[in-house]
Amino acid sequence: MISKDDVTGVILAGGRGSRMGGADKGLQNFRGMPLAMFTLLRLAPQVGEVMINANRNLAAYESLGVPVWPDALADYPGPLAGFLTGLEHCETDYLLTVPCDTPLFPPDLVARLGEALARNDAEIAMASAPEDGQQRPQPVFSLLKRELMESLVQFTHGGGRKIDAWTAQHRTVLVPFEDAAPFANANTLAELQKLEQQP
Repeated sequence: MISKDDVTGVILAGGRGSRMGGADKGLQNFRGMPLAMFTLLRLAPQVGEVMINANRNLAAYESLGVPVWPDALADYPGPLAGFLTGLEHCETDYLLTVPCDTPLFPPDLVARLGEALARNDAEIAMASAPEDGQQRPQPVFSLLKRELMESLVQFTHGGGRKIDAWTAQHRTVLVPFEDAAPFANANTLAELQKLEQQP
């Protein structure tokens, strides 16, 4: 079994927020606190260490009390840049990625991904959730071995940007979750308000 102390969690808050009118998603209000703070409080009990990947308003993110690291790659290249930033600064054997805009993710996310990774001798464990009658991967919810950093450096420096194209190069296990609701994300302020109403 993988101990939570062997896992560092990275909150991905490095996007442009273009569908939110350019707003910094992680700093939007959710149940009385910044979205990234809510995500942090949900993540912290599941892992040994937490960091945030952000590219704007770094002082605001630093005020949440955990290390904040911007992308090493220029021009907001997407979530994989956050994966890479996390791996570069990870001092544990495993890195867990979660986005800042999906605050109600499962409280047993790390335990279930870790169990599947170990059982299947995989390098990556990725959550999946039901959508339109089938299980769909949730690639921004992944548990990775830290030793994959070199592979990701090569992939991104070669222009690769798609998570699934990179994870396809490695032993990846999909971990099915029964309920899609915890994986609902907020791309707009209206969606964020709707998420606030969820139990």
